[in-house]
Amino acid sequence: MTTTRTTLRELVRIPGGRRYALSATVEAATSGMLRPFIVIYAVLIGLSAPQAGMTLTVGMLAGLGAVPLAGWWIDRGARRAPAVTALLVRAVGSLLLALVPGIAGFAIGAVLIGVGTQIAPPTNSALVAALAGPANRAAALAAGRSLRNAGLGAGALLGTVLVATGPEVLRWLALATALGCAFGAAVIARVPLPEQTVPAPAPAAATKEARGAGLRTVTILALAGIPYAFYADILEIALPLLLVQGLHASLAWPSGIFVANTVMVIALQLVVVVRLAKWPHRTVLFWSGLLLAASYLAFWLGGATGGGPGTVLVALVIVPFTLGEILYTGSSVPLVIESAPPHLMGRALARWQLSYGLARAVDPVIITGLLSLGAAALWLPLAAATLLGAATVRLGARRHRLHRSPEQSMSHAADGGSPAVGGPLIESVHGGTVMSRTVKAATPASE
Repeated sequence: MTTTRTTLRELVRIPGGRRYALSATVEAATSGMLRPFIVIYAVLIGLSAPQAGMTLTVGMLAGLGAVPLAGWWIDRGARRAPAVTALLVRAVGSLLLALVPGIAGFAIGAVLIGVGTQIAPPTNSALVAALAGPANRAAALAAGRSLRNAGLGAGALLGTVLVATGPEVLRWLALATALGCAFGAAVIARVPLPEQTVPAPAPAAATKEARGAGLRTVTILALAGIPYAFYADILEIALPLLLVQGLHASLAWPSGIFVANTVMVIALQLVVVVRLAKWPHRTVLFWSGLLLAASYLAFWLGGATGGGPGTVLVALVIVPFTLGEILYTGSSVPLVIESAPPHLMGRALARWQLSYGLARAVDPVIITGLLSLGAAALWLPLAAATLLGAATVRLGARRHRLHRSPEQSMSHAADGGSPAVGGPLIESVHGGTVMSRTVKAATPASE
């Protein structure tokens, strides 16, 4: 059975793996110090919560526009340079937050941070894959994500201790993030890369009509998954505003919840995913939606309760919320893979990622805007939308079984079950990405 310890050992054993591990740990730890407080920092320097949300949304949209450029750069054979660029862009953005503590500095910094954040997952994955090679790729990627989750949790814990001295320390946390990202970029720039060949573009495998038919199920899943994607900013935007502004709790509460969530993800994600490996992925994704929707209703109830009891209730609800998060990250991409023909795998994953990235880009402004109208304006529609998405996933199971091709029926388990897999591919739940299993038959030999 794959464990966190064995995957970490695999990462540090590959050439360049130790340097990458050092870079990922330092960058994550310094970033974790600021992430739970980014909206609070914006409010302290003069922005309203909706303005802060809009600014963060613009940054994420700018980053989403940069993702195709990063992909093109990687396809041209670059490996170190895109990863270094992602870190340096975030370093400059965080430095602006620290040195220009005003609306203009926050706006430009948020855009740069959004660009660096959006292009980091594909650039890091390409770099680790180049370092590890096909045989060790899955284990190395898993180890990198485990390190990043641990670093985020440790950074958030340290940030909680420092913020207790006063809110003015937030500028120093932004400076620490900038230095951490710059250090990570410097380390990555010196990582030795093995010789590699860039695979030639694959010829078109199907007509336009066939592509549309093959990806219809994926399109439905992508639309149903949009409300699911809001989970990623609940910890960093919605709960800090609910706790600090709505319940008048100290800054230690949102940071402590962030740390608790991270620790639970590190401790439970491998165990839960392995235990549920034989369950149909549609069923797991459906139950994830139920848990997330129930958590949103409980957050609303905690805000309505108010005071200390409401704060404690919000903190306790983080347990089912985290479980819903783990189920989502462990089932969503495997389900997308199973729902698409093998020759359309790349387009299917791109379509899913586009819906996820767009949701992540707009949810800051939606969350802050609705919360400014009242707690019920956010939590009740979000719970309803997530339940609708879960119902769509569940009802699509029968339709998928009836309409998939005989070839798919032989290779797919019933109701979206697990295909033959070649090891875990685990990505951070805090970086807006997912946990999946790589399908051997769908992996080109040239990778």
